[in-house]
Amino acid sequence: MSSKRKNRILGVVLAGGKGERLMPLTKYRAKPAVHFAAKYRIVDFALSNLVNSGIFSIYVLVQFKSQSLNEHIERAWQFSGALRGRDFFTTLVPAQMWRGEHWFQGTADAVYQNLHLISLFRADQVCIFAADHIYKMDVSQMLDYHYAKHADVTVAANVVPTSEASQFGCIKTDNSGRIMEFVEKPAVPPEIPGNPGFSYVSMGNYVFNREILEDALVADAQQPTSHDFGRDIIPGLVAQKAHVYAYDFSTNRLPHFEYESEKISHWRVDKPYWRDVGTIKSYWEAHMELLSANSEMTLYNPLWPIRTVSFADPPSYSYPSEGHACISDQVLQAEGSRILGAEVQKSVLSRNCAVLPGAKVEESIIGQGVVVGKNCRIRRAIVDSYNIIQEGTIIGEDPEEDAKKYTVDPKSGVVVIGMPKIRYQKDIDEKTLDSFSWSSFS
Repeated sequence: MSSKRKNRILGVVLAGGKGERLMPLTKYRAKPAVHFAAKYRIVDFALSNLVNSGIFSIYVLVQFKSQSLNEHIERAWQFSGALRGRDFFTTLVPAQMWRGEHWFQGTADAVYQNLHLISLFRADQVCIFAADHIYKMDVSQMLDYHYAKHADVTVAANVVPTSEASQFGCIKTDNSGRIMEFVEKPAVPPEIPGNPGFSYVSMGNYVFNREILEDALVADAQQPTSHDFGRDIIPGLVAQKAHVYAYDFSTNRLPHFEYESEKISHWRVDKPYWRDVGTIKSYWEAHMELLSANSEMTLYNPLWPIRTVSFADPPSYSYPSEGHACISDQVLQAEGSRILGAEVQKSVLSRNCAVLPGAKVEESIIGQGVVVGKNCRIRRAIVDSYNIIQEGTIIGEDPEEDAKKYTVDPKSGVVVIGMPKIRYQKDIDEKTLDSFSWSSFS
């Protein structure tokens, strides 16, 4: 993290996405509030990046189905005591319909409708970051690059094979990194100068000089555009010959402990990571990759922690029960999760869930407060929060039967069981649930 920066930096996190491609996980919550890696929410990654980078002034713009997201931000991300003040805050900003009876009309419109907050803060630079990806990066290094290039705008650019780039917003640069063209999902993506076979794609993260941002948003608001940073604001500034540069995300470096022993250092090396989890397939795959011993991302770097709210939950626990051995292999377990005489392999267990005797869970994501009943078999599934899977249920073995009862993702075959309809707590078997928490429903 750079320690030489003296400019006023404001973080703006775009957290209003619907996440329609993640249905039914987004039936009761916004996409940034979707759970990830047993104990986190997707929004925690964007906020952790900013705070770890020394950016402590943050507005979080929310919109659709935001209640659980609001509660999470209030519990996990508030400064307290002497730190709270004008330059130390994480403040929720709901859609307030400044421009009429409608929601935010695009990412740029979301910021435009709250432009007064940016102006009153008197920021020198504004970091506008997306809250709907899983990523780790030191934002201060992007800011240092922005200053070194005397840029008006800097766009975070991920390096991907050209054959995969057409599904993203693509960036064409010259040899200095200056953006010459910004195109959405081109059939023939431009290659990186000096790096054939690879292309820059936009990560949806930007650093703006405040004056440039204000002028661009005011001008865009008067035009019949989609009011989107990637489709309108950035291409417009490039066309106006503004100094718009691409920051090569692959050059980012994260701090980590270094040991003389290679065996130990293998578990401590950390590096930048970015993953789009906008579909059921990519969301499930990101979890499965996380469970691998050679995963590209680690959650265990104390010098770059992923921060979230802490609850007074008991420790996770595993033990044999009712004559069944307890088998756990490649399992990520959050607080309060229990494996009771069951077999769990390559799976994620969220807070306060339980897998009961004789059950077998493979390559699955089990949500908060879920109870997997005795002798169940669950494979390649996502079970959202507070579901009670009845004894002997089989999921993930017969696609036709699964499709009759649940959502089956057509691209991956992953079975998704959405959150149950809200019902009275008295209808639930208290002996089965015993001490599970019912707070923060979604």
